[in-house]
Amino acid sequence: MIIQRDIYLQQLIESIGNGMIKIITGLRRCGKSFLLLDLFHNYLLSNGTPPSHIIEISLDDWANKELRNPDSMLEYVKRQITDDAPYYLCIDEVQLLDEFADILNSFLHIRNLDVYVTGSNSRFLSSDVVTEFRGRGDEIHIHPLCFREFVSAYSRSEEEAWEEYVLYGGLPALVSLPTPAKKTEYLKHLFRNVYMSDIRDRHDIRNEGELEELIDFLCSSVGSMVNPLKLSNTFKSVKNKTIQPRTIKNYLMYLQDAFLVNQCKRYDIKGKRYINTPVKYYFEDIGTRNAWLGFRQMESSHLMENIIYNELKVRGFEVDVGVVPLHGRDTDGRHIIKPLEVDFVANSGNRRYYIQSAFSMPTFAKKEQEERSLTHIPDSFRKIIITGDNFGPQLNENGILSIGIRKFLLNPNSLSE
Repeated sequence: MIIQRDIYLQQLIESIGNGMIKIITGLRRCGKSFLLLDLFHNYLLSNGTPPSHIIEISLDDWANKELRNPDSMLEYVKRQITDDAPYYLCIDEVQLLDEFADILNSFLHIRNLDVYVTGSNSRFLSSDVVTEFRGRGDEIHIHPLCFREFVSAYSRSEEEAWEEYVLYGGLPALVSLPTPAKKTEYLKHLFRNVYMSDIRDRHDIRNEGELEELIDFLCSSVGSMVNPLKLSNTFKSVKNKTIQPRTIKNYLMYLQDAFLVNQCKRYDIKGKRYINTPVKYYFEDIGTRNAWLGFRQMESSHLMENIIYNELKVRGFEVDVGVVPLHGRDTDGRHIIKPLEVDFVANSGNRRYYIQSAFSMPTFAKKEQEERSLTHIPDSFRKIIITGDNFGPQLNENGILSIGIRKFLLNPNSLSE
């Protein structure tokens, strides 16, 4: 089954001939190889590129073992270039190439060669792109399937698709797995035997139990504020475990570096400044989170919040947690500041949206509570409440747009319409 990934394919198309190394990154098994070797390959052919001008090398194929040697790789690629027309070099699993950074930078000296690579595992994580290819690399980050992509490959109803998506997430292979047992087995194996193995190998972690305790906490506290010092104290008081704040901070960085979680900082909307701690963490794929917990703690409101965050990232937004300081006085007349939270502040260029995730608003009081922080924001950017229903969009007298979660996810222009 072919699942179109038009969002990322378009990014590759727009990067053609930009003189940089195109580096496709993302969570393991999220579709990087398929994007490069199938979808992009077919695009090049459909636009008249001769097959002989597409040089594809899968380094995880044992038949290409010799090309993991940098000199052999350089010599092989140069042999394929026989004229002055554009050539496209697509290397899958580039981390298996020894001294890959030096060799890829060498390819930039071949004027008619356009270079595209994918990379994953403990030797090629997000920080490597920054450190190894500064100024010469164009990172294209691919996410697991968003709900819109998932529905395009799902054979049953939209409602059934939503129920399955919330439970198992959006890793592409899950679409073709026939039973819940197979999906569960796949996700559990992937998290424990692939993702965790990558982190262990990369960072030489000796006390894996500490890292697992932290993952347990993150999985159980999606969308909650996280502070390494307070978390260290919690482990000590509740579980009688001593994990230093610095160690927790490092573990959090390792999980981000492996694309398992994303950090969401707090932003003072009125003061127009970032607040360093605490921060929130969301899982790149909700299915892996659920599998780690054995599909327990399935709080619909938290899962929906995580899915909204992921959708905003897919749409290219920088996403923060908004804080609106509300000034007032206590019962003794003393001045106090009560911070109100906006779940997400989504920015892209000159566009900004303030978004609340509210699974349900059964009463007027609940509706008023969700709107309160939005009505105290002193600017005219659009303010939106996304609910667990399937209605809308509706605009109220305060200029606040309400829309159901599925309608929001299925319409890529839902924020602006």
